[in-house]
Amino acid sequence: MKKILFETHHLYYLPNFIPIIEALRSRGGYDIYVSMPQYMQERERKLCYGACSSMEIQIINADLEATRIEEIKSANFDVIVVGNVGQLRKIVSESTIAVMVYHGIGLKQSYYNDIDQRIDIRAVESEARYNKLKDQGHQNLVLTGYTKLDPFFSYNDQEKNNTKTKLGINSDLPTLLYAPTFYPTSFDKLAIEFEFLSTEFNVIIKLHNFSWFQSRYAYQSVLAKEIASRSENVYLLDNSVYNIIPYYMISDILISDISSTIFEFLPLDRPIIQAECLSLRMRHRIFKRRFLKKLDIPRMQALDFVYKVENPSELFRSVSFACDYPEEMSRLRLEAHDYFLYKRDGNASVRLINEIEKRF
Repeated sequence: MKKILFETHHLYYLPNFIPIIEALRSRGGYDIYVSMPQYMQERERKLCYGACSSMEIQIINADLEATRIEEIKSANFDVIVVGNVGQLRKIVSESTIAVMVYHGIGLKQSYYNDIDQRIDIRAVESEARYNKLKDQGHQNLVLTGYTKLDPFFSYNDQEKNNTKTKLGINSDLPTLLYAPTFYPTSFDKLAIEFEFLSTEFNVIIKLHNFSWFQSRYAYQSVLAKEIASRSENVYLLDNSVYNIIPYYMISDILISDISSTIFEFLPLDRPIIQAECLSLRMRHRIFKRRFLKKLDIPRMQALDFVYKVENPSELFRSVSFACDYPEEMSRLRLEAHDYFLYKRDGNASVRLINEIEKRF
């Protein structure tokens, strides 16, 4: 029996890990654990461990972070999977296979900076990204696809209906999903627009994890609650909803900004609207180069499969057009899927496990 730990620094990393865990269980021969650093907010840790308990995943928890790390090290895991580098070197033994399943594939440079030589296997979601990382000199790469999206290919109508029923959604209206990042975000400028949109559309708002759990961005969840309370067809997903996949499945259109969701929605071949009206901190408005250095500009320029909104006043018109002509960008979306996401088979987790087992 091989022992494998999923070290999740945030609740929203779990959707990347769950398909791998399910594939490991199907294969058999694995003792599976999850752990989260003790210094993370208590509410977030409780939600994470509650979700893992409901899936009967074993948990490593402790009152002190030093104790938690010691428990992990003494367990001598065969494999440890992480969503960012974090404190990887503190928890791996010399014989541990360290695996990186990066938590996001959006438009930020952090994808290329969050790297450690101790990583033995880095799962890469697309051939284009694989080639870029290889050109940068990285040798620990495996082309798998994006594990988070594996459930897309096994979702059924009953699951979709259950999600709609649980949300209490108006079945007579088209459904929009708004999923912004925390910074730089479109939320500040677009938030009020969803009250107007809700007269003709269901609006599901899925905020970033940090909008709930980090004080700097908590104003976003406060404002979203106010809007949802005033608007009959606005549905705010609360901080216990960590998995966006079920809400992709019931949405006709996605609205986002520089979030990974722009790429994650592609398998459904439905319209995507990218809001470019972002709120920047004062230092980034003054020294814009500093801000631009944080972005993956070439990747951003390759987004030819989205409707771009530069001004909040354009949103209603763009949404209405996309809803009336959902097929208009279909060819570009299908091409983008193959470029940004690799194969359409739901087997990214299987490919990763195969690679891990080669290393035993």
